[in-house]
Amino acid sequence: MPTAAHHKSAEAFLEAYLRELSAVGGRSPYTIRNYRTDIGSFLAWCADHDLEPLRTTRQVFREYLTELKDSGMVAASITRRTSTVHGFYKYLHREGATERDLLYGVALPKRPKRLPKVLDPALLDALLAAPDPSTPQGLRDRAMFELLYGGGLRISELVSLDMGQVSLADGAAIIHGKGSKERLVLFGEPAMRALETYLESGRPALREKSGAPLARRSGRGAGGEGHPLFLNRFGGRLTARSVQTLIKRHAVAAGIAVDIHPHLLRHSFATALLRSGYDIRTVQDLLGHSSANTTQIYTHVSQARQAQVSAAAWEKVAEQALEGPRRKRSRSA
Repeated sequence: MPTAAHHKSAEAFLEAYLRELSAVGGRSPYTIRNYRTDIGSFLAWCADHDLEPLRTTRQVFREYLTELKDSGMVAASITRRTSTVHGFYKYLHREGATERDLLYGVALPKRPKRLPKVLDPALLDALLAAPDPSTPQGLRDRAMFELLYGGGLRISELVSLDMGQVSLADGAAIIHGKGSKERLVLFGEPAMRALETYLESGRPALREKSGAPLARRSGRGAGGEGHPLFLNRFGGRLTARSVQTLIKRHAVAAGIAVDIHPHLLRHSFATALLRSGYDIRTVQDLLGHSSANTTQIYTHVSQARQAQVSAAAWEKVAEQALEGPRRKRSRSA
């Protein structure tokens, strides 16, 4: 006997699905927009081919993916779209719109492994030294860069930090990461010194712009909730876009030709830990990865870098080995 679900269109189910993801799943507006685009694209493709989305098959969906590939879409985007659309069809089955998961068994396209780039230590030092320590903004920028690298933070985690989440005494911060997950992040002496200087001399000057009272500088749970740690020149919370711009600006000022972005510092942090002998589970916890598989890629970066260092060392040894006979021939001549 047909149920009410059988009379709803795929588009109506899509809107209900997106509302559920937003309200219950905690997805961000940006993610919801991507889901709408990915799923809506497949529904539109079905309409163009006179196909009923609620009666599709794996073969039909594979034809759709083939067209995406032929159009030049990169493998990573096709993989994301496959996963997103399949998630929608699982929802349709759960809601009784289909008698089974119509896309069950459709494999995700293989994504080529791309190793994340890391920043050369010399360039990292140049970037950290670029902000002007004689200005409140310079003290702020140095503290931000030190914390991005020293704590392995995502840019969204950095700009959302409140005063009450940071403890200078412990060299630690409580981070609210992806999926509302909370984790403890530890940062070293350079970040602690930069933060302390910013909180003593930089932040008060920036806070004066807004005329609001200063939040207490104590650690976790000491009343700094709701008071942004990093302020813009008007005394308000700094945005992720502003941090991205600042990093690029300081990189140019430091004469760094490499394209530097905030996540590059996070990649460099993870790789440095693994090179120093930290186990992958510890690095996983510090980064806030839900799966060790995500962290695993940094072991490949570390190994690749080690191979480069080894190759350079062997080249030097070979040159020195050849240099001896050259010197002997030169003297005998």
